[in-house]
Amino acid sequence: MRWFALKLSIIVPVYNTRDYLAACLDSVLLPGAEDYEIIVVNDGSTDDSGEICAEYERRYPDLIRVITTENSGLGAARNVGLEAARGDYLLFLDSDDSLEKGALSEILAAIDGGFDIGIFDLRQVNPSGETVEVMTGSGMGGDFTFDEYPELLSQPPSACNKLIRRSLFTDSGIRFPGRVWYEDLRTVPKLYPLAGTIRYMPRAWYRYLLRPGSITNNANTARNLEIIDAVEDLLNWYRQAGFYARYEPQLCAMAHYNAFLTASVRVNAADPGSEVQEKLLQWFLAAFPNWRENPYLQNMIPKYRLLNGLLMRRMRRSVYCVMKLNDLAKRKKG
Repeated sequence: MRWFALKLSIIVPVYNTRDYLAACLDSVLLPGAEDYEIIVVNDGSTDDSGEICAEYERRYPDLIRVITTENSGLGAARNVGLEAARGDYLLFLDSDDSLEKGALSEILAAIDGGFDIGIFDLRQVNPSGETVEVMTGSGMGGDFTFDEYPELLSQPPSACNKLIRRSLFTDSGIRFPGRVWYEDLRTVPKLYPLAGTIRYMPRAWYRYLLRPGSITNNANTARNLEIIDAVEDLLNWYRQAGFYARYEPQLCAMAHYNAFLTASVRVNAADPGSEVQEKLLQWFLAAFPNWRENPYLQNMIPKYRLLNGLLMRRMRRSVYCVMKLNDLAKRKKG
């Protein structure tokens, strides 16, 4: 066990991912590097994941620590790793995902202590390893503050494409919730107004595996209503922390994109007739009755403007057709 200061703690929550776990852990092994650690939290796995974790800890005892807990969910497992971490920065790596080849050495070189949150890009891949989309982490490059770019609230809130100074969590008491969907949305944006410098590094270091059962591909349309709880949790935190008035336009745009537009389209793809779409619409209209005055929603890109108009008019079959045509165009382009 190494006790000197570390740059980075990589936290890997594990639950029944034996088919992906070895590739995940292999992607963060960097022989010769002594300024990082890997904390694997086995969240009560019932498959062979525990044995795989133990084997990696046996092979790399100075690098990998395994903590085994009762099953409590992704957020709780991340919190266990966070409490055990000794690195100045945290990187959260889901155990069915991986880092790109060579990414870890670049990440360690990029950590210079000059930022509180570092953001990078995320590559979505299908089970065959083919790139589906590269998600840009930030619309502003270089170093900036949240006040300089509050539009960060509308960027993907994923914890996995970020390097987060550990003290942001420990000083604020902010933690991930357990056993819910959208734990990142409930957590990461709360750190933005507490950060000093935020840095965007335009490198696709993270490989996110799209597989059946994820939120993106889940056919359980009713569970999409949990996005309302997540957004309300975030809005209430901003109110209680005294930040809501300062960032209200951006919070409205965030809520529109996540809890209305994206969630409605996701539900529509699974079932165009689902009444979940009406519930999402009614929540948004009640939460933001003056949404038409929002400058961000007045200047949506054409695709979002079209979908918003169709959803507001309850033309849900048309939404389904538009998205099918959009998917077809993507496949032809690819």
